[in-house]
Amino acid sequence: MLKEEDKIFKNLYGKEDWGLKGAYKRGIWSNTNAILARGNDYIIEEIKKSELRGRGGAGFPTGLKWSFMPKNSGKPHYLVVNADESEPGTCKDREILRNDPHLLLEGCLVSGFAMHAHNCYIYIRGEYYNEALNLQKAIDEAYEAKLLGKDACGSGWDFNIYLHRGAGAYICGEETALLESLEGKKGQPRLKPPFPAESGLYGFPTTVNNVESIAVAPTILRKGAKWFANLGNPKNTGTKIFSISGHVNNPCNVEEEMGIPLKELIETHAGGVIGGWDNLLAIIPGGASVPLIPKSICDTVKMDFDNLLKVQSGLGTAAVIVMNKSTDIIESITRLSNFYKHESCGQCTPCREGTGWMYRIMKKMIDGSVQLEDIDKLDDVTRQIEGHTICALGDAAAWPIQGLIRHFKPEIERRIAEFNKKKEVA
Repeated sequence: MLKEEDKIFKNLYGKEDWGLKGAYKRGIWSNTNAILARGNDYIIEEIKKSELRGRGGAGFPTGLKWSFMPKNSGKPHYLVVNADESEPGTCKDREILRNDPHLLLEGCLVSGFAMHAHNCYIYIRGEYYNEALNLQKAIDEAYEAKLLGKDACGSGWDFNIYLHRGAGAYICGEETALLESLEGKKGQPRLKPPFPAESGLYGFPTTVNNVESIAVAPTILRKGAKWFANLGNPKNTGTKIFSISGHVNNPCNVEEEMGIPLKELIETHAGGVIGGWDNLLAIIPGGASVPLIPKSICDTVKMDFDNLLKVQSGLGTAAVIVMNKSTDIIESITRLSNFYKHESCGQCTPCREGTGWMYRIMKKMIDGSVQLEDIDKLDDVTRQIEGHTICALGDAAAWPIQGLIRHFKPEIERRIAEFNKKKEVA
């Protein structure tokens, strides 16, 4: 278990004051100007040494991403924080926004400074009304205390933060679709290259990062990259907020060390599976877009990017969706297929046409009214969609179905056999 002194999110459950006074008590905004005084290159190198990987899903090395920003471009630079959080099962960022907003704001200043950005936009999910209120109040407090604005924290660096509320589209969680929406256009992903670091918001150098990725930066810089890198496993370092939901006795968000065994995570923090561990059917370990894993894998797998990749799944946003044996596994994945069909922006043909086709076949599979050869045909269609779209929504729609076929093909075949038997009797 993660030691209390190693926790970064000390007000995750909102038991303390989320405002500026509470933030000061928790050490936020402490000697921030001293961190900035070390310079842009120092900050980026420390984040690189910490081996922090993006907490928004893809797990790309954060320090490396920051280093892509040009140093002397002569153009305005922007930091954009992705607080859209529309991935089903994921509810970690909202706790940071609601209960510890100053942790994020200090992170914005530190990371914005490292990337030569004077302006930051926080793109928040439109449905997060209370979170947006708390965040705006925290921004106002920070300006009043001269922590933001002109000469932020007495550092000589001018830094402004603007809060922008989205209009409720899953696709706007994709970084370039988010930028399009921020510019007042329809939220559709852009072709890459050019990448945002070269041509992002308003055509200027931009870095888009997840809330959790930005919020951990000041603590890493205070305690040192070595401290963070010693937590977790190599290339999978530090702490992570896990969102545990579904068939558990105590659904929760919890900050734990990367690489914690999945079984330990659920039994220690979520009160175990309803009906006991032996009643477990499957788990989606990283939000709705990653393939599920059956109990046989859940018994031993560790929760980090590389270990989950080895079992053909992913850590994603670390939203752990637990399904016990009362679950209709085919119907559950069908529901996810319907979600991705609805949320596709329609820009790419494989995604626009494929998500609808997959959903219609999945719907028939619930009662088994398909042919046996349709299972392989469905799997083949997911491969044609995966990797053939501008953004990763096509992959997100394909992977849950691939996981179902990989681990629960006998169940699909059983239903087809039962349906055919009923037809013969009739």
